[in-house]
Amino acid sequence: MGFGSYDESEQDNQEYDTDFDDEDGLNSEENTHEGDVEYEFTASNDELLDRLSDIKESETNT
Repeated sequence: MGFGSYDESEQDNQEYDTDFDDEDGLNSEENTHEGDVEYEFTASNDELLDRLSDIKESETNT
């Protein structure tokens, strides 16, 4: 068989289980976390903007 070819016999009798039970789904609250996140920045806005400018320059030079 060449690239992109397939065996048509594999396509004929495929059965799909479309009966979903409640326990089959993903429990999205299973891994919920409650709490706070705090960030402490030690650099000034000017330092951060300078660093961003350096990053952008290095991306355009590569």
